[in-house]
This record gives sequence, structure tokens and C-alpha cells, in this order.
Amino acid sequence: MDSSTLWTALALVLVLEGLLPFISPGGWRRMFSQMLQLNDGQIRFFGLCSIALGVIGVWLLS
Repeated sequence: MDSSTLWTALALVLVLEGLLPFISPGGWRRMFSQMLQLNDGQIRFFGLCSIALGVIGVWLLS
């Protein structure tokens, strides 16, 4: 993987992250306020699941 692929992947992440606030700002705001109610352990669990799914996805696609 070269640096161009890495920057393309990061740019794609930004596009995907921006879709929900662009399409439904009210829904995004409600979801974000609900996320603020979670404790640190719950947030870490979701972060760990996201990392694991990303690593598995990269492994399967490479």
C-alpha cells in the first residue's frame, strides 16, 4: 500500500462520516446527544468493535 492509497482511504472516511450530518442534521444531533449519555466503558466498547471490524475488513480486502 502506498501513501496515495492511504490518503484516498482517509478521504473516503471523511466523505462517509459527513453523509449523515448532511442528509439529516436533526437526526445526527439527536444521535450525538444520546452518545454523550454513554459512559466511557460503553464508548470504548463501540470503538473496539469499530477497530475490529475495520481490521477484519482490511484483512479480507487485501
